[in-house]
This record gives sequence, C-alpha cells and structure tokens, in this order.
Amino acid sequence: MRRRVWVALLCVLAAAAVGVVSLARRRAYALAGECTAVHRLPRIRPDYTETVIPPNIAPLNFLVQEPGTRYRVEISATSGGGISVRSRSPRIVIPPAQWRKLLDANRGQELRWDVYVRRKDDHWDRFDTITNRIAPEDVDGYLVYRLIRPAYNFWREVEVRQRDLAGYSERTVLHSRSFARGCLNCHTFCNNRTSRMTLGIRSGAYGSSALIAQEDVVTKLDTKFGYTSWHPSGRLVAYSLNKVRQFFHSGGVEVRDVVDLDSDLVYYKIGSRTVQTTAGISDPNRLETYPTWSPDGRDLYFCSAPILWSDRRKTVPPEHYDEVRYDLMRISYDIETDTWGEAETVLSADETGRSIMLPRASPDGRFLLFCMCEYGCFPIYQPSSDLYLMDLQTGDYRRLEINSDRSESWHSWSSNSRWFVFSSKRRDGLFTRSYLSYLDKAGKAHKPLLLPQKDPSFYDSFLKTCSVPELVREPVRVSARELAEAVRSPRKIKVKMPVTSMSPSREPSPSWKPVAPERE
Repeated sequence: MRRRVWVALLCVLAAAAVGVVSLARRRAYALAGECTAVHRLPRIRPDYTETVIPPNIAPLNFLVQEPGTRYRVEISATSGGGISVRSRSPRIVIPPAQWRKLLDANRGQELRWDVYVRRKDDHWDRFDTITNRIAPEDVDGYLVYRLIRPAYNFWREVEVRQRDLAGYSERTVLHSRSFARGCLNCHTFCNNRTSRMTLGIRSGAYGSSALIAQEDVVTKLDTKFGYTSWHPSGRLVAYSLNKVRQFFHSGGVEVRDVVDLDSDLVYYKIGSRTVQTTAGISDPNRLETYPTWSPDGRDLYFCSAPILWSDRRKTVPPEHYDEVRYDLMRISYDIETDTWGEAETVLSADETGRSIMLPRASPDGRFLLFCMCEYGCFPIYQPSSDLYLMDLQTGDYRRLEINSDRSESWHSWSSNSRWFVFSSKRRDGLFTRSYLSYLDKAGKAHKPLLLPQKDPSFYDSFLKTCSVPELVREPVRVSARELAEAVRSPRKIKVKMPVTSMSPSREPSPSWKPVAPERE
C-alpha cells in the first residue's frame, strides 16, 4: 500500500515537472509567435554585428538602441545550450561562464543573437537575427597599452596598463606618478612574450633612460629608446633616435601635427653597453624611423624619407614639412657575424603618393601590415591614415576594407598571425580606441571589433586615449613596484653611443622637456 502511494506521488511530481517544462517551452514559443517581425537588424552599441569573434574574448555586452520597456536577447549556436538575457533597461550583460562555454564549444561556427523589445503597448518586436562567426583561433590573451589624456599639454598622468582579454580585469604595468610624474612610452615585447620587455622613460627628476626587463630582472640604461623592435633571438633591439616637434594648424579636422626634424636607427646588443649603427640605417641626409624585424631576424624593415630642410634645430614647422613622405625600406642582417647588407626600397612613396609608416610583419612571415597617410611620420594626427596589407610572397599590397574616414594607426599582431589589434579614432574623431580584426588565411581582414567592456556604455564617458596596443600571450612578469624602483634607482648602465646626426656631440642636448607626440 505504502509503495503504491510513493509510486503515485512520483508520477504526480513527474507530471508536474513535465508540465513546468512544457509551460516554459510554450512561453518561449508564444513569445516568438506573438512578436511582430521587424525586418532589419536591431541597432546596438557597440556595433557587434556581422563580424568574427575570438573564441577566448570577454562577453560582448551591448546597449540595445531601440525604444522599449523590456528587452530580451537569446544567444544560440550549433552546439551546447543557449543563453537567455532579460533586462528592464537597454543594457545587455551576458553571463561570463555561459558565454565562455558556448564560444569554446562552437569554434568556427555561427553565433546567433535574437533581440526582442517590448513596446509601451506591451507588444513585443522581434528583429532580424544578428549573426557573427566564432573564429577557430584564439587571440593572444593580453593587451598592453598606454593610457593618457588627449590634451596635448596635459601629460602628467601617463600609464601603461595590461588587460585580460578573456575577461575585464586590468592592472597597472607602470604609472608616471611612481616617478615624479615623468613620461613613459614605447613598451615593446619580444615574440609576443613578456619575458623580454623594454620601456622608455623621460623624467625631470630621474632623467631619461630605457628599462630592459628580462624574466624578473630589470636593467636601467642611461639612454632612451625610441620606437623599438626586439630581434626574434632576444639578443638585441633596434630602435630609433628622434627629434620630434609638435606644432598646430589654425583649423581642420585635426589641428595638431608633428614633424621629425632628424632621426636615425641604431641597435643595442643586450649586455654589451654599446649602441651601434650602420650606414644603411643612419644616413645623415635622410630620416629613418619605425624599425621592425622580420620573424626570422634576417631583415630589418623601416621607414625612410629625405630631409627637405637645412635647419634641424629651431624652425618648426620647417620648410616643405607637408611634402615629406617616407619609403618602406629593408636591410638584411646576420646576427652571428654582426654584418649588414645594403638598404633596399620595398615600396616607394613616389609610387604610392603617400607616406608609409609603422610596418609590422606577421609572425608567420606572410604579410606586412602598415599605415599610409598624406605626409609625415605621425599617423595618429593624420585623419588620412589608413591600414594597408602587403603579401610578402608576391609584393602586392592593398588598402584594407576595414578603414574608416578617421585615423587608423598603431597596430600589432597576435602570435598566430590570425588576429591584429589597431588604434582608431573612428568612434568620435578624438579618442583612440583599440579594435581587433580577424585576418583569414587568404588575407581578408574582417569587420573590426571594439575592445569589449563590462559596462556597455563605458566608452560614452571614458575621457582618456588608449594607444600603442600590443598583444602578448601572458601577463607582464615584473611588477609595477619593481619597474618604478628601477626608474628611481641611481644605478644605471652607461652606454656608449655611436656618432650620427643625432649624436649629442653634434648638438648639445636640450634640458629635459616632455614631448606629447611621442606618448601618443
């Protein structure tokens, strides 16, 4: 008798459970069935539509820019359970654990977002499905970038930060307030690893220097590195010496401008205490800047332009500053014998009619990504600056489809050559933001993805510029305290410098003064 009672009770509970499930399904179907179809994509901000997503990226939280009183988003893919997000406001915040599980289970597959909005009359609208694709390949897990204010004369808050791309956590790599509010820039890594890192320092209290971090040891050199590139072996760095000056136009989309009055390239063998150069990268009649090594370390790419003025000290802007256009150059190098070849032109400014800047070779050696703008050396102040891609196997190059009508500038590759990050002012024309783009094996760059934030309205009120984004595979190994102590320490390695047109022996070093353009 007792057994019959238990069996009956279990049957009732089972029926109730089935009823609850059926009710949930009926409600879901009812929602879809009772909705009015809106035959267009919903307006969302940021615009995370019809793009390619890294499978290890943080949730792409967004705002639904459609009027309503309730919001619902159903996220689905081929495998695994979907995600349902309901909100009384336009803010859609996606649960991180479910998001990570869904993306990892659907690499290479489509990701669908169905957006529902309830109007004031309590009726629901259903918009066309947003379809994105999840890439098979991860992006490197961390982004290191510089954070500054956009005002040219407000430089006292400079910070290098590290962002975990799988989530939203950040930490300070080094802040200027830890060394009397000096300036820091040109953070550079070897092979997307943080075991070798350089940082440029300019400080009224502690002087100009370069920090070299190897594993957990930080060395301070008594020379400042400019634009820097690590040789893939980790045994030396090539860097620029720049005499950069800022000036202003009376009007225009961007009133700030920059000229490099003189520049050379040099290289430093780690531990040698000697900086060296060669004729092919330090011609006294030309400007050389933006060095970058090929992945095999056999070639150094750089940018070079003729000097069109006689006064390299005082006249800003100098004559013909807006006629300076840089060529893309390459010079061979043998690290075992420390011998250089002859510099050769890869792409001429005479051919393109534009100035070529910031070459970066993909880690697999297939492509070269670079900027071109109307003139000069500083693409971040040039609204005309666009991204171009060269196939190093054929020499063919083209303007990428992902460019906007605003400045696209500093870029770096993920270690697998499938992703790159770049700086752009496309959102508002003032603040640079970091965007990710997927580059498939055919060389097609897909619609850029604004770096996601936990608060989808974050960028609406964030009044700082994010520049020099560098992708790395792991967190920075040394702490902010160790780096700051190295800056403040009187202990530093004296480095013997070569004689070039940039040498102090030819022109006395001016008293220390921060130069805003070098930081952005």
